[in-house]
Amino acid sequence: MTQPRPPLRCSVGITAYNEEDNIGPLLDALIDQHLHDVVISEIIVVASGCTDNTASIVRSYLARDPRLQLIEQPERRGKTSAINLFLQAASEQILVLESGDTVPHENAVENLVRVFRDETVGMTGAHKIPVNTPDHLVGLFTHLRLRMEHELCLDIPRLGEMIAFRRVLEQIPPDVAMDEAFVEAIVIRHGLRVVYSPDAIVYNTGPDTIGDFVRQRRRNHAGHLYLNRKYGHQVASIQNRRVAKIALREVWGAIQLVYSLILLAVLEGWSRLLGWYDFMVKRDRHVVWDMAMTQKQNVQELRDLDGGDAELRPMALSQRSKGSQQAAR
Repeated sequence: MTQPRPPLRCSVGITAYNEEDNIGPLLDALIDQHLHDVVISEIIVVASGCTDNTASIVRSYLARDPRLQLIEQPERRGKTSAINLFLQAASEQILVLESGDTVPHENAVENLVRVFRDETVGMTGAHKIPVNTPDHLVGLFTHLRLRMEHELCLDIPRLGEMIAFRRVLEQIPPDVAMDEAFVEAIVIRHGLRVVYSPDAIVYNTGPDTIGDFVRQRRRNHAGHLYLNRKYGHQVASIQNRRVAKIALREVWGAIQLVYSLILLAVLEGWSRLLGWYDFMVKRDRHVVWDMAMTQKQNVQELRDLDGGDAELRPMALSQRSKGSQQAAR
């Protein structure tokens, strides 16, 4: 009889600076994770030079869950310094690192960590989804950039915000600003694979002003260039040809959308013109409708097909269409 495999144990680290608005929901989400093959041994919050209520909120959670730990750094010395404190305190060989301004989906840790059943995997990253709505230009930029980043990660992983990795290093050099990219470089040097976990979802907010957008992208690019020059590691997003290829796909999608909107406007205009002709010239109010027979289908069955085999749906639609035509005859 096959013995059940032991669960994968991990330590979760949170780096936080003035996150009093988000740290409570973040801790709630981690405490209430849905876990099956994974065990969270400890949740370590490193509060770096916080001048708000971040640390006091974390302390209020300590009695609620014994896995929680708080490390207070009196001065803010950068994210790398906070991560090194986490690395020193963590006890497990699989480490999950999350930014304090995010909230994980209820299955995020499970889906992020279970891939380490494959011993060739050294690092994985979550799928970032912004929660601020794209109802203004900068919000739209954020959604578009993260959608392109998701497409890029499906080809070559470019990980951040929430990652998991094997303990292949004890600390990150203090001159490194892009911590996730440095961990990625060390993992690859150990001959391990870096993979993307699109089903491990983490929510965050993007910048809401052009200044913040530029500030974020500027510091990230400078950090990646430094990492490439000193440590010889090139992240996926700095590979311009791959980014351009994905951008062209997005442009083509936008062109198709514009074309579809124009065609929709033409069809709507033609339909209204015909309706005007029916009413004004023919005096036909369509009391008895000229039915659109393709609408006469089983709505519940079609709804169920959405969650079923996508390959069967065109066949089912075709069969329904033939049946409707025969009934009309």
